[in-house]
Amino acid sequence: MSDDDERGRRWTLALGAEPQDGEAALSDSDRRMSEALTALYGDGDEGPKQGKGSLGGSAPRVAKWLGDIREFFPAPVVQVIQKDAFERKGLRQMLLEPEFLATVEADVNLVADLVALRSVMPEKTKETARIVIAKVVAELMERLERKTAEAIRGALDRSKRTFRPRFADIDWSRTIHANLRHYQAEHRTIVPEKLIGFMRQQRRIVDLDEVVLCVDQSGSMAPSVVYASIFAAVMASLPVVATKLVCFDTAIVDLTEELADPVEVLFGIQLGGGTDINRAVAYCEDRIERPSKAHLILITDLYEGGDANALVDRLARLKTIGVNVIVLLALTDTGRPAYDPALSGKVAALGVPVFACTPDQFPDLMATALRREDIAGWAADQDIKLIRSD
Repeated sequence: MSDDDERGRRWTLALGAEPQDGEAALSDSDRRMSEALTALYGDGDEGPKQGKGSLGGSAPRVAKWLGDIREFFPAPVVQVIQKDAFERKGLRQMLLEPEFLATVEADVNLVADLVALRSVMPEKTKETARIVIAKVVAELMERLERKTAEAIRGALDRSKRTFRPRFADIDWSRTIHANLRHYQAEHRTIVPEKLIGFMRQQRRIVDLDEVVLCVDQSGSMAPSVVYASIFAAVMASLPVVATKLVCFDTAIVDLTEELADPVEVLFGIQLGGGTDINRAVAYCEDRIERPSKAHLILITDLYEGGDANALVDRLARLKTIGVNVIVLLALTDTGRPAYDPALSGKVAALGVPVFACTPDQFPDLMATALRREDIAGWAADQDIKLIRSD
């Protein structure tokens, strides 16, 4: 195909037009790609419609459409198209169909949708939903688990080192630096002759730092809830910290006992509803056993449906008794939150760090918190802007 033909093909796909006389006809795959996009973007009708170029009708028809877009586009683009389809064509109800659900490109936002719809799912769909959620959880654990474990172990036990560490306790940065002279150019790798790691200590329960993740499960916080649940499960598996997970809207769900199974944790979340942050923080306050060794990570947009003044007073009291309080306005890949600026400013005026971060930044944040180092300085290094006090 000539360069002119390729340019004509791209313009035809972009504009959704039929080839003109003299222009190369679209191939079968190009035609299917065009039809898949036309089905979603081809007209201004926001509701589902029947017939050619429509996403209406049965689950198998929509499943075929999803199969087409997955064939033609990379996963990030597929996720954008899916989101547009849910919003423009009213496809949210299709998530209740297992045939449809099995074809969806799964991501954190889809998991949040499935968790929100769990109570109205038919039984035949719940098992498929669980499989989809388990797949996303496994991918997130693979992405985040090792970094989190290394950061937290290192933060709590950096003073003592050993040259015979277990694999999970290897300090890779120091090990690589100590073995640079053993670099094998032909293999493009280092053969480490000396391993450096953190010395594992048996810490008594009374010596453990307490980490309480208090997570707003109102609808706007859905992706943050998913990520927070994954991190809580990872930290609960580490014997160096005592981790609790509390989710809330106007009700409170303590999921600490479920942390061994992050999929079960997500199925225990009730996304949606109002927000009573003060009540949730009061619940966490009652369960903090050693304030001087406790870290309260409050993940919320601070849109308080309860008593905002009481919340500010409670956070001030927690700081006074030694609890390390941090407020995350979002824990998402974009790190760009919508939040209540007035209440955020009042909380920041207490000396509580208030900001948003991405999941990839969270392990380093927790390591900094556990060392009780300056969060503002860490945030500046990460190019994160803290909320300013009133």
